[in-house]
Amino acid sequence: MKLPRIHTLKEIAEIINTSYVGDATFPVHGMNEIHVVEAGDIVFVDHPKYYDKALESKATIVLINKQVDCPEGKALLISDDPFRDFNTLTNHFRPFVHATAAISPSATIGERTIIQPNCFIGNNVTIGDDCLIHANVAIYDNAVIGNNVTIHSGTVLGADAFYYKKRPEGFDKLRSGGRVVLEDNVDLGSLCTIDKGVTGDTTIKEGTKIDNQVHVGHDTVIGKKCLIASQTGIAGCVVIEDEVTIWGQVGITSGITIGAKAVISAQSGVSKSLEGGKSYFGTPADDFRKKYKEIASIRQIPELIKKIENLKE
Repeated sequence: MKLPRIHTLKEIAEIINTSYVGDATFPVHGMNEIHVVEAGDIVFVDHPKYYDKALESKATIVLINKQVDCPEGKALLISDDPFRDFNTLTNHFRPFVHATAAISPSATIGERTIIQPNCFIGNNVTIGDDCLIHANVAIYDNAVIGNNVTIHSGTVLGADAFYYKKRPEGFDKLRSGGRVVLEDNVDLGSLCTIDKGVTGDTTIKEGTKIDNQVHVGHDTVIGKKCLIASQTGIAGCVVIEDEVTIWGQVGITSGITIGAKAVISAQSGVSKSLEGGKSYFGTPADDFRKKYKEIASIRQIPELIKKIENLKE
């Protein structure tokens, strides 16, 4: 998420009431999670296990809960609770603004686009030309939708990320300041839920078609010309490359990559990254032929046991 203007390190420190290490005029361009940070971004870290990863990342400002040596060319914000202060920054730069109309006056809607009754179009939403938005679709603030997109009834674009920190008093929610972006010629079925990014974009690229009742988690990127069948659940921060086919009721864990032109059969559970150009099945998902050979072998176990018992007799 880029800030509306370049801020100084001192200005950011004043917003969250923290000390800092570095030049007071050090430029701050944005804030992002570790997997999408760029130079000029703030990243937060609150566990020693991830200190090095954050300090060595592309981020040039690290919001951290311990005084450490500052890498050359970077700056630190020292906080007793980086999670809390990252939320403070999100709320400061991307605050929730309540709706005043079913279709926000700040929304931009292209030519020949049809929006059916009972839709909600939030603040600063952009919708391209020749789109069809069916009844009872909710498109939250800041979403970007390309040309010739179809969205069927009951679908929600832009719900918050499912991202919580466990504290003694309960779960603390990480605020979501990102967006949902649909490129041209995307189709979404009924009752799909596409969560917005925490700080970046949840993106569905050109020509992808998604069936009914599919969930896409925060910051996931789905490539071009993918086909995703119903009741598939995709966790956050997943990368699905171009022309992947995913059949019904597939579950995909967070932070993995599925290579281009992979095919994942129905009811598979994907727990690790998968190479492109292959077919997969099962839980955990593996090469299609290998998995069926394993199943065939398992079916032979009762007969093998019977033979062993007969030999003992």
